[in-house]
Amino acid sequence: MTNSFVSRKDRIIASAIEIISEAGLTSLTTKTLAMKENMSESLLYRYFGGIDEVLVEVIDTFTKFDRGLLATIEAKEISHLDKVIEFLRTIGTYYDGYQELGAIVLNYEEFLHNVNTRELIANCIWMRTDFVRRQFKAAIEEGEIIDTFSPEELSDIFMGSLSRDLLNRRIQYESKTHHEVTKPMMDKLADMLRKDRGL
Repeated sequence: MTNSFVSRKDRIIASAIEIISEAGLTSLTTKTLAMKENMSESLLYRYFGGIDEVLVEVIDTFTKFDRGLLATIEAKEISHLDKVIEFLRTIGTYYDGYQELGAIVLNYEEFLHNVNTRELIANCIWMRTDFVRRQFKAAIEEGEIIDTFSPEELSDIFMGSLSRDLLNRRIQYESKTHHEVTKPMMDKLADMLRKDRGL
């Protein structure tokens, strides 16, 4: 998409995400954001009342994709385990296409300490983990998978793999896509869960 089709507010939010990705959340100030956008701070204040408003929009941008994705996957006529796998693969592909967005996941703790973003990011984390947990709970109840692990433990394992892959990319500059790295592992985990049921 060319810049002419993207609103100035959206470009400011994209720049904010890039700053967080490049230098960390504490580096995001009105001054650094205005410099990145090649505008004055006073012009930036025409779009946002301050950096806290920018952060709220960053989290809103981050969660918009999730809402649509979860609703789409929930409606599919596939197994509960396959819904989890599809969710994590799609999220991974999304992060491959917009790598800077992964920095939001890695800054969850900082967002939780900000009074303006605490509830928003907590809801985002809950929405993701609750979806995965519910799918595992239904998969166990319906006999799709073995019950060696609880739905909460399975959610931690699968969601943790997503966070770990994002962190690995930050410290090792992984050249493979998220899909290439996590697909084999998720397929193995899924096969282990299905194995004794002959599915």
